[in-house]
Amino acid sequence: MAVSYKKLWKLLIDRDMKKKDLQKLSGISASSVAKLGRNETVTTQVLEKICVALNCELSDIAEIRNDRKEGTGE
Repeated sequence: MAVSYKKLWKLLIDRDMKKKDLQKLSGISASSVAKLGRNETVTTQVLEKICVALNCELSDIAEIRNDRKEGTGE
């Protein structure tokens, strides 16, 4: 399983915001934004700051994907 932040990027597009705007508004680091862009792990604190800044729920910016191939156990 993996986390996908596609919803976050779509939300930014809908609000006419850039990643740099998100960084400034939420107070997160550039490295956290880069990790989000690569669907890497970030702390719940980072996700909370984004949700507060964008006035949204966690489910509005992230989702769990099941990338496991059926029948292979991978």
